[in-house]
Amino acid sequence: MTSLETPIIDKTERTEVPSLTQAFHVWLKIGLLSFGGPAGQIALMHKMLVEERRWIDESRFLHALNYCMLLPGPEAQQLATYIGWLLHRTVGGLIAGLLFVLPGAAVMLALSIAYALYADLPLVAAAFIGVKAAVLIVVVEAVLRIGKRALKTAPMYLIAAGAFVAIALFAVPFPLIVAGAALVGFIGGMARPDLFVVIKGQSVEDSDGPSVIDTMAARGELSHTAPSASRSIWLIVIFGLLWAGPVAALFATLGAGNVFAEEAAFFSKLAVVTFGGAYAVLAYMAQQAVETHQWLTGAEMLDGLGLAETTPGPLIMVTQFVGFLGAYRHATGIDPILAGVIGSVVTVWVTFAPCFLWIFLGAPYIERLRNNRSLSAALSGITAAVVGVILNLAVWFGLRVVFAEVGSVQFGMLSLPAPDVATISYAALGLTVVAALAMFRFHLDVLKTLALCGTGAIAIHFLT
Repeated sequence: MTSLETPIIDKTERTEVPSLTQAFHVWLKIGLLSFGGPAGQIALMHKMLVEERRWIDESRFLHALNYCMLLPGPEAQQLATYIGWLLHRTVGGLIAGLLFVLPGAAVMLALSIAYALYADLPLVAAAFIGVKAAVLIVVVEAVLRIGKRALKTAPMYLIAAGAFVAIALFAVPFPLIVAGAALVGFIGGMARPDLFVVIKGQSVEDSDGPSVIDTMAARGELSHTAPSASRSIWLIVIFGLLWAGPVAALFATLGAGNVFAEEAAFFSKLAVVTFGGAYAVLAYMAQQAVETHQWLTGAEMLDGLGLAETTPGPLIMVTQFVGFLGAYRHATGIDPILAGVIGSVVTVWVTFAPCFLWIFLGAPYIERLRNNRSLSAALSGITAAVVGVILNLAVWFGLRVVFAEVGSVQFGMLSLPAPDVATISYAALGLTVVAALAMFRFHLDVLKTLALCGTGAIAIHFLT
């Protein structure tokens, strides 16, 4: 049996608390196999932790997942951190969370270096035409998947439509859209919970015996889950220094105009508004990274998302690609590759440091939030708004996949996209249709669709 095969686990052993070494190996396996975005990653953890090993029961798994969905950042990585923390305290949470991120970060760094060095080669550029087409359909699939879960009432449709109009036509910043949607959901939930409480907690009766965590609770081994004000203060201080310290040091030593300081500040801000996952925040990130900071182009943003889809770990690792290219091109007095590596490390640090804080600080208070209707209504509003924001992302990406040049036309406060029809790419349009058929008709997964479209693009390159 290879290290990646599914082990056969005796049910009589499934209530034994795993050692930290055993947990390390399981979390490493999850980190190496966590392809397919949050849905696939959560399904993988459910299979390995709930069904096979019985480390956590179904109800508690869903309860933890619902809490992680309330947080900014990648919910799958935070769910791993949460379960690791339950089993082995802070050390377990750090191991689970870091191993969820590090394999993908290493692969993404290597891909970023290769992209910076070789993306201008005609064959590589041709392959990325297919990758972009596939990524566009992946984003469309995300709109449909989240919409099916979130848009169950008329107010939710209105919130989604309002979010789309706000970001697409008026360029309203994503954080304001999230705050507005949460406020509308919160107020609406007090008046009409039947219409505004859509994202609800779940409860499942388990019939497969006690889990490891149940056994630990019965033995009194979950004392670390009790809320503590002093512990909370220490966590805020420690993680505040770990998160904000490097940012402040970069500003103090390099100045506000330095690319490393700008990336640290920008991605720190991004880390607190990534409700709804990477797709939801990409439009905001593109607006800032492409148009304001000019770290990369819109087409390169699509390439980065395609690369992130091929790596294990959270899809938000696309920020690492942006951080690498921004530093690679804008750092002065330093080797570009080294600058890119530093920018990549800075970006990953400020992106994921707060994820651990949210779990270690908030998890002990999770039971107090379990049946809170107002929070459920606010989450419902945010999730509905995310649908509108991701729809805007699909339109934004779609125009840049099919047209080589996309400008804009101003009508008062409105800003409308204006693609140059003469720059249409029929190859990209055809590959987009192929990607749609692959995913929606033949149900191919993301990696197979990316491979199919990339290969098709290369074939077109040689035939034309």
